Formats: sequence, structure tokens, C-alpha cells
Amino acid sequence: MQKGWTKSGWREKPRVQMPDYPDLDAVRAVEARLAQLPPLVFAGETRKLKRALGEVAEGRAFLLQGGDCAESFSEFSADNIRDTFKVLLQMAVVLTWGAKLPVVKIGRMAGQFAKPRSAPTEVVNGVELPSYRGDIINGFEPTPEARVPDPNRMLQAYTQAAATLNLLRAFSTGGFADMHRVQSWISGFTAEDEAKRYREIAERIEDALDFMAAAGVTSDTVHALQTVDFYTSHEALLLEYEEALCRIDSTSGLPVAGSGHMIWIGDRTRQPDGAHVEFCRGVQNPIGLKCGPSLTTDDLKVLIEKLNPENEPGRLTLIARFGAGKVGDHLPRLIRAVQEMGAKVVWTCDPMHGNTIKSSSGYKTRPFESVLREVREFFDIHKAEGSIPGGVHFEMTGKDVTECTGGVRAVTEEDLSDRYHTACDPRLNASQALELAFLVAEELRDRRQMQKAAGL
Repeated sequence: MQKGWTKSGWREKPRVQMPDYPDLDAVRAVEARLAQLPPLVFAGETRKLKRALGEVAEGRAFLLQGGDCAESFSEFSADNIRDTFKVLLQMAVVLTWGAKLPVVKIGRMAGQFAKPRSAPTEVVNGVELPSYRGDIINGFEPTPEARVPDPNRMLQAYTQAAATLNLLRAFSTGGFADMHRVQSWISGFTAEDEAKRYREIAERIEDALDFMAAAGVTSDTVHALQTVDFYTSHEALLLEYEEALCRIDSTSGLPVAGSGHMIWIGDRTRQPDGAHVEFCRGVQNPIGLKCGPSLTTDDLKVLIEKLNPENEPGRLTLIARFGAGKVGDHLPRLIRAVQEMGAKVVWTCDPMHGNTIKSSSGYKTRPFESVLREVREFFDIHKAEGSIPGGVHFEMTGKDVTECTGGVRAVTEEDLSDRYHTACDPRLNASQALELAFLVAEELRDRRQMQKAAGL
């Protein structure tokens, strides 16, 4: 345990992006109830994830992190969980082909209920209201009553997260994740005329599986082809919830955030002396840190020292989010700061948050081409700096929404109103997410072939 740390020590630090509850007695009652409930994840699982991320930091694995912008109480269903999990599996198989590396799979699921906002209020239908901060805090309905922070929502979030994890564990080990099943889904996508350019990759993956089967390596003979390791993550924004679910690992005697396998600190809450950094520095889980344009090299060095003082591989993931065309202005100096420290970190690219625009139809959206451009810039800069581009981080869903423009099925600005369901930020739909995986896989393949030709 880090010196001087307690799970409630964050309460003495400056707090931002957190609600002011009107009834503190109700908050304390909810915290006490949560503290009695079982953790959602277990210490052994977080240690296993940390080891896997340590492999990513060394370039021996690749990280895929994706899922909802903000999980919803109203849209919670087994079908939605299944469909998002299904797309992540497809993306992982395609990326495995491109990178020729194991892919660590982490969902933005079973805890991604709270969202930071750019302003404390928003205008809806001409009425100024407190901002919606995610279903764990207040309601999306545009009424003054719904926007009052309600601590009882933490209990509903816990129940939904527990049910989500239960289903994910079943999907991961019960045959749904069988490699041959996933390949059939990929083949179904590339069979469509719009996606035929990716058919060659799908056929190569299928040929590899056929060769393995001919050699006697099948789902019946190799358990690993039937199951996957799948982890959950979320932004640790609501610290009352995080503290209440913090537990002491009986094996090591160290504190673990029981709310999710990996938690991250947002770009708006990464103040070195702030409450969120204070809480996260003491738990043993893998920690993510969003790195936006305003992050200085001095602050990054301080944050690395606070969050990973032992320089433990897999402990800290730096999630770059700058916007297409801006990566070169910021990422090189941060990479050099990490290299100067000799810090062991995972670098991953979040190409979503820096590319949000307002469409001509009035909807917030993210152009597919901008997302792809930022990913490519991320890889190019890491190559130039001699650093390891460890992974990608997407806001996406398994549903056929129309929230981001572009992609092979060409969602236009006029299409956005058709199925615009997000409560916060626009997400890639299933087709766009899988297409992006194909494009990133091609990038990884080309780089691997260049390295091989150079004898590296």
C-alpha cells in the first residue's frame, strides 16, 4: 500500500466533476449498503490483467478497449451486452491477425455509468437544467426533478454491473466465444458488397483456422479456442461508489477497487493533487490515464510517479486523445517525457474524444475518417519516436446506431436522426467498429512486414 494512503483520503483533496448530493444521510446509507455487498471483480482477475498489460507494454501483446460512452439503465438488456461483446470479439480476431500478437480485451462495461461534463448546466428545449452526469448520478429526462443527484442510483448501477459481469463471464467461457463462431460472423460481414475490400483478410483468417483443424487443433482439442479472457473497465469518476466497493485482497493484504478490473482517470479529473488521482494511486488495479492536449510534460511525470512509483509493467496505461491533425503537436513531447523517466507504460489511442463535432443537422457526431486519421497519426509518431503503440480505445456499440458518420455503409449527416440513441457522446456502430479493426489490422500488418524486412 502506498505510504499515507487510505481509501477515504480522497475526501480531503479538491474534487471536480462530482455531484453535490442534497441529502448526505442518504448518501451515507447507500455507501454503507454498498460496503456490505460482494466486490464485482476479484483481486486475482486484476493481477492477471496487469500481467497481460505488462506484455502490451513490452510489445508482446496488443490492447483493444471498447464499449459504451455511458451505460444506460433504460437500455440495459442481455441482447445489448451480447452484441457489444460479439463485435469486440470480431475486432480482436482481426487485430490478432494483423499484429500477430495476443489481443488483451477490455470492455467499457459493467461500470461506465458516470460522465464528466464540460459545463455544470445545459439548455434543453430552451430551459436551463443541471447537466446530465450519467445514470449513476441523475436522470437523462430533461426535468428539474430528474436532474437532482440521487445516491440510490449507485445501488441500481451495482445491480446492473453485477448482472452484466455474470453474463460476460458466461459468454466468455460457455462456447459463445468459440473462435470458429467468431470467424463465421466476420465472414458474414465481409460477404456484404460494401465490405468486400476486407474479404481477403477474412479468408486468410479462415484458411489459418482450416489449417489448424487439419493439424488436429480444434475447439474440441484446445480449450483456448473456446474461451477468452475478457475484462471490464470504467472511468472512476464517482468516488463515493469507488470507495464503497474498495476491498482488501486476502492474498496480498493490499487494497483493490472492486468496481472493475481496470479504472481510469479522465482528462478533466487528472489534477496531480486532486481527489481522483489520490484514490487511484492506492488501489492495486491497472490504472488508465487520459492524456489530452492540456497535459504538460511536468504534470505527466508527477502523475507517473504518483500512480506507478514502483514502475510496474502493466500498472499504468496512457490513453492519448488529441484529435486528428493535433497528435503531432502533443504526443511526441509526452513520449519523450516517458522515455526520459524510463517509465514502463502502455500507450493506447483514444481517437474518439478529440474528434467530436456538431453536424449541420444539429447532432453531435464523429467522422469515421477523422477517427481513422488519428489512429494512423498515433502509429506514425510512435514509430518516429521509437516507442511502442500498444492499443486502441473506442466508444462503440454492437447496435446498428447512426451516431458517427462515414464507414463502408456511409452514414451521412442526414442519417443521424434515424437511430441516434446515445445519452452522451456518439458511438461507432457495429459495422464501423469492425471496419476500423480491419483498417488498424492492415496498419499493424504493414508495420510488422516493414520491421521484418529491416531485420528488426
